[in-house]
Amino acid sequence: MTRELTLRGVILGALLTLLFTAANVYLGLRIGITFATSIPAAVISMAVLRFFKGATIQENNIVQTIASAAGTLSAIVFVLPGLIMIGWWTGFPYWESVAVIGIGGILGVMYSVPLRRALVTGSDLPYPEGVAAAEVLKVGAGVGGEEENRRGLAAVTAGGLLSAFFPLLAKMKLVAEQAVAIVPFGRGGTTVGASLSLALLGVGHLVGLAVGIAMLVGIAISFGVTLPVLTAGGPPPGMDLAGFVGTVFSQKVRFIGAGTIGIAAIWTLLRVIGPIARGIAGAMAANRARQGSGFEGLELTERDLPIGIVGGTIVLSMIPIALLLADFAMGGPVGNALGLGLGMAVLYVLVAGIVIASVCGYMAGLIGASNSPISGVGILASLGISLLLLMLFGSGGSASDTQALVAFALFVTAIVFGVATISNDNLQDLKTGQLVGATPWRQQVALVLGVVFGAIVIPPTLDLLNATFGFQGAPGAGPDALAAPQAALISAIAQGVLGGSLDWNLVGIGAAIGVVAVIVDEGLRKTGKGALPPLAVGMGMYLPMSLTILVVVGAVTGHLYNNWARKQRDPEFAERMGVLTATGLIVGDSLFNIVYAAIVAATNNADVLAITGGYAGAAPLGFAVFAAIVGYVYWRMRRDGSAPVEQAAG
Repeated sequence: MTRELTLRGVILGALLTLLFTAANVYLGLRIGITFATSIPAAVISMAVLRFFKGATIQENNIVQTIASAAGTLSAIVFVLPGLIMIGWWTGFPYWESVAVIGIGGILGVMYSVPLRRALVTGSDLPYPEGVAAAEVLKVGAGVGGEEENRRGLAAVTAGGLLSAFFPLLAKMKLVAEQAVAIVPFGRGGTTVGASLSLALLGVGHLVGLAVGIAMLVGIAISFGVTLPVLTAGGPPPGMDLAGFVGTVFSQKVRFIGAGTIGIAAIWTLLRVIGPIARGIAGAMAANRARQGSGFEGLELTERDLPIGIVGGTIVLSMIPIALLLADFAMGGPVGNALGLGLGMAVLYVLVAGIVIASVCGYMAGLIGASNSPISGVGILASLGISLLLLMLFGSGGSASDTQALVAFALFVTAIVFGVATISNDNLQDLKTGQLVGATPWRQQVALVLGVVFGAIVIPPTLDLLNATFGFQGAPGAGPDALAAPQAALISAIAQGVLGGSLDWNLVGIGAAIGVVAVIVDEGLRKTGKGALPPLAVGMGMYLPMSLTILVVVGAVTGHLYNNWARKQRDPEFAERMGVLTATGLIVGDSLFNIVYAAIVAATNNADVLAITGGYAGAAPLGFAVFAAIVGYVYWRMRRDGSAPVEQAAG
């Protein structure tokens, strides 16, 4: 029997959880970005378990599944700190926080079981990070011929070293790691720029041209049209143009992007309802077969957790959710009408969880978990519960009543957001499992373990950072307070809806753009001329250009490389060299950021690696070095991909 879900693997996954979750919580609060941890976890797992007898690729896959689930769950920091910012909490109550994070995450795992059949085994979505993690595991396990694996490992290693080398130079302040400029348009302006990340280039290579073009369309809409238009009146007195443009983007343009994501999310759900229904039917059929002959009577790919356990867990989870919400609501308007408010909130968690799990799984399959606009989903979840509370309780109450309603909306959003973050990651992990021959139910158990470990670690990490730094906008926050940008934005939405100050015109404009994107996408698909994924358009609109433009560049360069690869003597091998090198770019950047985050957290000094104070030529030198590395990466890809394995071995 193949080793898979083992005690040593679970222990190693738990230890990696401590590292990855702490790093992700800190980065999420500091700069509003978290990163997928599945690939770094796979690399570390292979390095550790190789010293133990009988380690397998499936066992390493379990380790990365546990660690990546916990690491991804740390995106809950996009919501929970909002309760500190609005003055409702002064710290993070441990067991209450553990319960919110853990129950939401376990619900995400359960919702993912039928979605696996719909969006993984029955879909052609690219799952860039899932595929990349599988390639890393295969190379480490020696799958394939000896020479092919040697060259594959060399490709991953070279890509990893190069992608770690550049951010090291940047943190030493020898080169700039991003360049952003304000371009004036009359009295207003827009921003252009790029974050010089080889990981983003690697993601672009893996997601393909259609997603890249769709993101470029979104970038053009936000930064070429809406931002210049919304800033045309010029900055108010006392504010410079750069600050004004940045404020308009975060407070207005992102809401337009959220509207587009909302329409795209609804359309995506409508498109996947059929596959989801077939997935549930398949799960029920597998359950009947299992009752007749046990798991051994099913093919490996059909061995999910039994649908009865899945459905029962979902239903039973509503009981602790109801108790949590009832306790939280005491003393506020919801507590005064507990039956109505509580019933509505529990129903919202149940229904919104299904919708959001489907949409987040689709987004992860489209562009990868670390690049999905998960905070945009949080915005929609916050908007939904806030509107329901507004319908039930109105907005004309006292300031304390409004604060209580906002807090309740954020608390419900936190539970739903736990579903979103886990489903955003789980399907990537299950895709990796499909590619390496993992048993689905064992991997789903590992996902639950990852959620439990993450829920235990996140609250004390949040409390430590709150006590050390605080959060910007919170009562008594100091000058070094962490920005927690997504938590601030989601809190502002709840306050805007329940306080009557939200600009619905912005959301409506985004929704209209989303409708147009859906129509164009369907037209292209029906005529066979390609696709324009509406969610990717929304991502390009919502995310800063610095995080998306290199995904577009990577999609174009990857498309050109794959066209070249198809003309080689061994096209499949040539394309695989491209995938492995792109995988290495993601691996190196992720591992470096984990190490750097740990160093910064330990020293409380973001410039701990700096050897210069910065200088005027850092940006042009950074672009030159980055371009040289990219050129070398693709030259190496073509060199390795042009020589068939047999020839290289000789």
